[in-house]
Amino acid sequence: MALRALHDLPAPAKLNLFLHVVGRRDDGYHLLQSVFVPIDWCDTLHLERREDGRLVRHDLGTPLPADDLCLRAARALQAAAGVSLGVDIHIDKRLPAGAGMGGGSSDAATVLLGLNRLWGLHWPRPRLQALALGLGADVPFFVGGRPAWVEGIGERLSPLDLPPMRFAVVKPPAAIETRAIFGSELLRRDTQPAILASFLASDGLQRLAGGFGCNDLQPAAEAVCAEVGEARRWLTQRFGNARMTGSGSAVFARAGNDDASDRTRGSRTGESPAAAAPDGPLQGLPDGWTGRLCRSLGRHPLLDWAADPPGLA
Repeated sequence: MALRALHDLPAPAKLNLFLHVVGRRDDGYHLLQSVFVPIDWCDTLHLERREDGRLVRHDLGTPLPADDLCLRAARALQAAAGVSLGVDIHIDKRLPAGAGMGGGSSDAATVLLGLNRLWGLHWPRPRLQALALGLGADVPFFVGGRPAWVEGIGERLSPLDLPPMRFAVVKPPAAIETRAIFGSELLRRDTQPAILASFLASDGLQRLAGGFGCNDLQPAAEAVCAEVGEARRWLTQRFGNARMTGSGSAVFARAGNDDASDRTRGSRTGESPAAAAPDGPLQGLPDGWTGRLCRSLGRHPLLDWAADPPGLA
């Protein structure tokens, strides 16, 4: 019997644990290296199958643009698969916009994964990722469903096994136009590339968990948006480390490892109580700011809704 609806589908945000700009292509696109990690701060989507072929979005929270990435993802999959079915997309937007956390891209990926199941397509993951790249450079990562070493313009993904981590994430009210950052004279474009094989063979993963690299976009972002620097300083005062994710304006800090010993470490060592606090909204934020204590995800909750090639499952 055909599925009629899928409810409570998560669309998790991501953090860039570092983001290096290592060059620029002839077409103007910047070449990046990064590690993307999904976190448990999510939007929620509900998909209801339609027989008339229409694609309709219903905003349950913050209104979205008329033709957002969710609808574009559904339209692209409908056309590529040649199906006559449609969908009602109900979206409860919880992730802040203009944060550099990939919220719109994650929504699009959840639509692709959900419709792959709702419409009975059974596409393998590489086929969905190829379609996803046409929607945006971050969408294939979310379809991939695992923490990843990311290169190129965001399309070259190597899955990583990372230790569970906890993060404090803060988003000030301002949003930043990505174009302004990539066009800034302050943007460094010649960071020495790291080599994944060497990184994995050394203590790179341990150094990554402890704060490897930097975000090359951060100086330019702080120059055009003072609130990024304010958020970074606010988190640094409480957690001892902070950096911007993506092109901002959200900033995050490591808040410890996701294990039982870490959850009690603050009471034993005198560390800031905030670092050992339960997950949930951050307290004491300035007016208009939003923030949460989050956990990293080792896999996307919908990972099994697309099949991996042999050897990658």
